[in-house]
Amino acid sequence: MTTLFTRPAWAALAAAAAMNASVALAAQTSITVGMQLEPPNLDPTGGAAAAIDEVVYANVFEGLTRYQADGSVAPALAKSWVISDDGLVYTFSLHGGVTFHDGSAMDAEDVKFSLDRARAEESTNAQKRLFTGIASVDVVDPLTVKITLSNPDGGFITNLAWGDAVIVAPESIEAAKTAPVGTGPFTFSRWVQGDRVELARNPDYWGRPVALETATFKFISDPTAAFAAMMAGDIDAFPNYPAPETLPQFEADPRFRVIVGSTEGETILSTNNKADHLSDVRIRQAIAHAIDRQAIIDGAMFGYGTPIGTHFAPHHPDYVDLTSGSAHDPARARALLKEAGAENLTLSLKLPPPAYARRGGEIIAAQLREVGIGTEIENLEWAQWLEQVFRGKDYDLTIVSHTEPMDIGIYANPDYYFQYDSAAFQGMIGDLKLATDPAERTRLMKAAQRKVAGDYVNGFLFQLARTGVSNAKISGLWENAPTQANDLTGVSWSD
Repeated sequence: MTTLFTRPAWAALAAAAAMNASVALAAQTSITVGMQLEPPNLDPTGGAAAAIDEVVYANVFEGLTRYQADGSVAPALAKSWVISDDGLVYTFSLHGGVTFHDGSAMDAEDVKFSLDRARAEESTNAQKRLFTGIASVDVVDPLTVKITLSNPDGGFITNLAWGDAVIVAPESIEAAKTAPVGTGPFTFSRWVQGDRVELARNPDYWGRPVALETATFKFISDPTAAFAAMMAGDIDAFPNYPAPETLPQFEADPRFRVIVGSTEGETILSTNNKADHLSDVRIRQAIAHAIDRQAIIDGAMFGYGTPIGTHFAPHHPDYVDLTSGSAHDPARARALLKEAGAENLTLSLKLPPPAYARRGGEIIAAQLREVGIGTEIENLEWAQWLEQVFRGKDYDLTIVSHTEPMDIGIYANPDYYFQYDSAAFQGMIGDLKLATDPAERTRLMKAAQRKVAGDYVNGFLFQLARTGVSNAKISGLWENAPTQANDLTGVSWSD
């Protein structure tokens, strides 16, 4: 078995000074965090948008395990677990004394409810694939739950750290989209739609109390407005700052700290592999060779970003640099289009709101035009993008960052929005799920990267950098983004 833990004028003046000092002190226990996108709802188990987790992950909701700032996975609601010798049975010991924000106890029944709900046939969980290997979830006692897998899964503990795997209660889950109830160190206070979400410190938190008393997530979609809000002090921190061209101004101002790190965000020119023309690999390859990645990084991201040639983070030890296989080669792109009989092709290019998509889309449209591919650009709001592109698959091309960690497995789902259907790739991911030997997992991950690159499933652009700005007195914000989160549990102000 394997175990893991795991009066006088002067008096009036003094009183006023004391009051001002206390106000200043109180202000240092609150924070206003800027976000470019507003979440469509606040239930991480029922939505695909990264903005949901950016508000609630680790703050409002918790899972059995969780990601830490360095990318490692640590115990959360589970204080320890034991894995059977055959790798099929995980027995979790839960922390005692944990309550949901409504005062109800969190116990093994809630774990069973959450995981059974996530893997149910009618589940709307955006990452339902994380739970398909679960054969059963059994309550041993109120603080012990046993999860049995159909096959060994070397990534199961990591799967449980995703926002999609947080523990919820049957009594409150129906209201979670607008009034989330979790076990985290912050409680939900208010959502002023179109403007902000407000959180408050949970006085009954089971774990280490947080330093902040209140936190506000303020939604500012326009990069120019984001810059103005930071400069004016209306925003204390903008962890995913949308105007990288202005970062030098913050770097020169001692009031601010610029934070540059990496994310799990593979930014891709996502391609509908079943759309007219795009089912032909020669056309997808032509598109890949038409793209000048560095020009997109320089023009859309002001130099922030790392070129990628497959759907895998460059900072991962198993990354394979495959950029040469889709190097910028307009002549090759034209030749492939001629060979495919598609020399006068026009494709739809539907762009969500982030700056990398809107700016990058204009650059890519110009690059495609140079090889004879026209584009019809349509700018969509986030809800429209989710409805038309992600769910409706009504598109030819789009640009988006996939910020989920280690998510190359999405290519094994033929119903996923880019509709790539490869039995060979599905077999690789099936083998990867079963593999527990590190060397074998490395071999399979490298093979999977080469397969999606060689099939030119999407146009692989760059790994999204995490460029953030904060008040210089704030500490504890994540530098890198091992998952899509604005974790405030370790954030505090200095004097």
